[in-house]
Amino acid sequence: MSNLATIHAAAGAAAMPPTAISSWPDTPSLYQRFSELVAQPMRPIRPDAMPNVLRWFEAKCAGSKRLAERAKGVIPGGIQHNLAFNHPFALAISHAEGAHLTDVDGNRYIDFLQAGGPTLLGSNHPAVRQKVHALIDACGPVTGLLHEYEVKLAELVCRHMPGVDMLRLLGSGTEAVMGAVRLARTYTKKKRIIKIGGAYHGWSDQLVYGMRLPNTGRMEATGIPRGATGHTQECPPNDLEALRRQLQLNRLRGGTAAVLLEPLGPESGTRPVHKGYNAQVRKLCDEFDTLLIFDEVVTGFRIGMGGAQAYFGVTPDITVLGKCLTGGYPMAGAIGGKRDIMMSLVGGIGTTSRRAFVGGTLTANPLSCVAGYYALQEAERTNAAVVAGQAGDRLRRGLEEIIRRRNLPYVTYNMGSIVHLQTSGVLLLDTSSLWKLFKVRNEAKQRKHMMEEMGAAYTAHGLITLAGSRVYTSLADTDEVIDDALNRFDDVFALV
Repeated sequence: MSNLATIHAAAGAAAMPPTAISSWPDTPSLYQRFSELVAQPMRPIRPDAMPNVLRWFEAKCAGSKRLAERAKGVIPGGIQHNLAFNHPFALAISHAEGAHLTDVDGNRYIDFLQAGGPTLLGSNHPAVRQKVHALIDACGPVTGLLHEYEVKLAELVCRHMPGVDMLRLLGSGTEAVMGAVRLARTYTKKKRIIKIGGAYHGWSDQLVYGMRLPNTGRMEATGIPRGATGHTQECPPNDLEALRRQLQLNRLRGGTAAVLLEPLGPESGTRPVHKGYNAQVRKLCDEFDTLLIFDEVVTGFRIGMGGAQAYFGVTPDITVLGKCLTGGYPMAGAIGGKRDIMMSLVGGIGTTSRRAFVGGTLTANPLSCVAGYYALQEAERTNAAVVAGQAGDRLRRGLEEIIRRRNLPYVTYNMGSIVHLQTSGVLLLDTSSLWKLFKVRNEAKQRKHMMEEMGAAYTAHGLITLAGSRVYTSLADTDEVIDDALNRFDDVFALV
């Protein structure tokens, strides 16, 4: 590069606006630390400290406990959603605002669950709530007919997402993935789907396969006939040669409809991909005439208005959206993609075109669409993804300092506002073969229980996390909120 070109490149780099992910984690170093974490004995809450944690729930959460017991009589297991699981019992929340939750007993928590990721602006944001109230007063939540805001929401998404020319709204991320797979098969006239092992793409029959832990195939597929997963395959994350071999084999048997992946890596980056991985998968898909599907249910808008596809500079053929799409309001799901592909989702009754059938009575209802439109507008106006990402950076740096000072083996890292805190390492165990999976089954149970106990200790210290191992920051997480949280994490780690 010439001196002049170097100067221009440097000037351009200096002028670039900040992104939601300030820097990509050192992936090889992370995997080395993951190996070290699971190779040594666990470091759980001390046996003498755990009873005090459990006593806190008994003393402070009587109302939640009563409601949790009632729930078990009418709800299987007492919870409707896995996010609500909390050891020793589910917490009943009565109030949510910004960075905090309050339970029925009046206990206040810093909310790092953020409903599993959708509330990028923080809980119950007033700018969105006011618009929803006005919509309900005007026409109610659903009409079954076209509404202005479903058009406005689709236009907004298409404007920001590089890979989205058209958008079809659905009821959830699970529904959207189901529809995306059906769309890919319809468009390509091929059957096989390759997913990256360990990723979570909802609970549809065909994708309860290789979930959470790579190479586990149908381990979770209870109640699902083998035929439902008969054309679902998995490849290990970061293993491009394995993906190439699978694509080559499939080509001999009619080809591959699509490769489906989470762009940060399985389970929102629990097993992070190398920075160039998505671009290399894109090249392989082009080489083998295969569609690329990005599951951006978590990353869509949380990693920026253009999603992970804009961050990585990789354009998928089909994009799956959810969560942030409607700002925490229900019916959050969508399929987006290139125009020629998306026309296979044309709606209407009795059409003669070759189409992938999708539907839903409450799909694209006015309430969800107005919430999504104003939540995304507010996210754009406030630069919410970047601000939340900076909060994630601050939290991760503070956690690293505590872990280092207390000489703990834990691993923390972040991709912007998605912060991982691995203490038990249960999702990092080596399951690269059936023998290794069999070998670690008992250890996995022990490490899972440790993760539950860590989650309980966080809760007893006023911190709500996702399963004790993942944290979502939001626009509402000021420096003061993050510093308060770090003091609480420090108190928990003192119990180890």
